[in-house]
Amino acid sequence: MKAAAQPDFRDAGSLDESSPTPLYLQLQHLIQQAVRSGKLRADEALPSERDLSRQLGISRVTVRKAIAGLVEKGMLVQRWGSGTFIAPAVQVEQPLSRLSSFTDDMLGRGLHPGAVFLGRGVGPATPKESMALGLSPGELVSRFDRLRTADDVPMAIEHAVVPNRLVPDPEAVSSSLYAVLIGRGHAPRRALQRLHAVLLNSEQAKLLQVPDGTAALYIERRSFDQDGVAVEFTSSYYRGDAYDFVAELSLGSPNTEQE
Repeated sequence: MKAAAQPDFRDAGSLDESSPTPLYLQLQHLIQQAVRSGKLRADEALPSERDLSRQLGISRVTVRKAIAGLVEKGMLVQRWGSGTFIAPAVQVEQPLSRLSSFTDDMLGRGLHPGAVFLGRGVGPATPKESMALGLSPGELVSRFDRLRTADDVPMAIEHAVVPNRLVPDPEAVSSSLYAVLIGRGHAPRRALQRLHAVLLNSEQAKLLQVPDGTAALYIERRSFDQDGVAVEFTSSYYRGDAYDFVAELSLGSPNTEQE
């Protein structure tokens, strides 16, 4: 994380107890002004409740209420054991009901997608990869390890594996793996995903520019073409403070029978 000193909000102006505007809303305004002016930047830590209470001469209950409101609005994020931080400049909601590539997701939101290759190559499939892709033991696969970004903000670490016969040359993938698969006649049509929460290790946290031990979403996805053949196995670590996965649920036909 950034080593810059935390701002002193006594320099930002005082709170007026005689104002009809509640103190917690006035504090929210001070924090919002600090973000807009650049005094506080994305991913920077906010002073602790105790420090803000001391600086502004207000109760910690008032500070806590102000922070909770800004967390709910998405301006602040709280990281267990680390404190409260200014939310990243980019936040994305991803429906779980639609299969699409990271590149298409970002372009559809008016964001510039990016990919920094951490490694790529060809090698024999591991037992887990063989099972996920329905391959024979030792069959060759092409691997792609990438840091995915949106408007240059790190969003996810992605490890993708495809049968080598589908993409023989890993260098053929410059941005979108799906675009290459589609171009070679192996368009992913459906996918199975499983996800759970994890804590990032120091290397992963450094890549995603968050503190060690930050919570993230780990997602495994197996994609299949129109013939039901597995074409991709991907495991990814998504920043929990910048990426929300949304699922739409519906209630089935009500049972009209009475028991």
